[in-house]
Amino acid sequence: MNKYAQYQNYLKEFPTKDGRFGPYGGVYLSDELIPAFKEVNEAYRTICHSAQFINELRRIRREFQGRPTPVYHCERLSRYIGGAQIYLKREDLNHTGAHKLNHCMGEGLLAKFMGKKKIIAETGAGQHGVALATAAAFFGLECDIYMGEVDIKKQAPNVTRMKLLGANVIPVSHGLKTLKEAVDAAFEGYLKEYKDSIYCIGSALGPHPFPMMVRDFQLVIGEEARSQFIEMTGIMPDAVCACVGGGSNSIGMFLPFISDPVEIYGVEPLGRGDAIGDHAASVKHGTRGILHGFETLLLQNLKEGEPDPVYSVASGLDYPGVGPEHAYLHECGRVNYITATDDEAMEAFFLLCRYEGIIPAIESAHAVAGAIRLSRERKHDSILACLSGRGDKDIDYVIENYGYGEKYAKK
Repeated sequence: MNKYAQYQNYLKEFPTKDGRFGPYGGVYLSDELIPAFKEVNEAYRTICHSAQFINELRRIRREFQGRPTPVYHCERLSRYIGGAQIYLKREDLNHTGAHKLNHCMGEGLLAKFMGKKKIIAETGAGQHGVALATAAAFFGLECDIYMGEVDIKKQAPNVTRMKLLGANVIPVSHGLKTLKEAVDAAFEGYLKEYKDSIYCIGSALGPHPFPMMVRDFQLVIGEEARSQFIEMTGIMPDAVCACVGGGSNSIGMFLPFISDPVEIYGVEPLGRGDAIGDHAASVKHGTRGILHGFETLLLQNLKEGEPDPVYSVASGLDYPGVGPEHAYLHECGRVNYITATDDEAMEAFFLLCRYEGIIPAIESAHAVAGAIRLSRERKHDSILACLSGRGDKDIDYVIENYGYGEKYAKK
């Protein structure tokens, strides 16, 4: 018997009506914001099964986003590693260069249905900001993007793209000036104008219904990848992997395989190592806590009740918590969560450049690093990894800090 058959009805069972994935998720908000999130939940529940909404989203994905994105066999990289065969789901070929547009176009369509005039969000690596600015331009909405000053400097090309698309990029200068502080500021901004706007969270996290909504919009990744891989090879992959920060690309990649005889791996950023402040590995090192309106596994100082400082070379992964569904999938044992250090991610970055002609986002390089490790361990298997985004945004930072990769990849 397939040991994964117990997950056959998983998508119908989770989340519960109160937004729970086991003990994780839920809604922890100020009294003033609770009605706003209830309004979003009601609107989404109203249209998510609407043929008109679904068909319009499918049209947008086909005609505007360029979906479906392909699955690609990394033949030269696989030969170089000398282990399992590595395949990539090419979300870097999605319009705007990453998976983020999958949920941003859905959230933009929802905002129009609700009669909102503005969409508000945070961004770290900038891919969510670019995707949301794109959606705002497409639907004729105003757009405010909150971004930490550290990330603004680090991800300058994406800041330029957001501004070209008409978004108002708001610098965040408190704390570590990165993703967590950008989320704080975006919530504060939303609190001031929630009647005319909608907060479009950038990952599968936050208060209910956002983990569910973002997951539903991102399922297209795994649904396409599953059928494409079977068509390409005639079999299922032995393992599937993706990078995990908040976890939107990974949750979309994983769930279509959840009841299949496939091992699933989430790759967290271990940064410089296991010390506090040197990583953002929330599943490996986190404890149960509440952040930004939801309960999850969180890197936190239990004495002070505050999130720990976090770090990753990848701006989109340096968040102190993980999406609540990932916390649950870890607890129930269906998904294996492993880590990749900065050094492993950068090795994967340069290897993919040199051996396959693909420049990945540093976030996505963590997934490739995970696939390379699995390939070395599983000599005769096939590994399907989600390449969540392209690396145009990262090249100036990479050259400044790592040169052209002579240390990592030699042809």
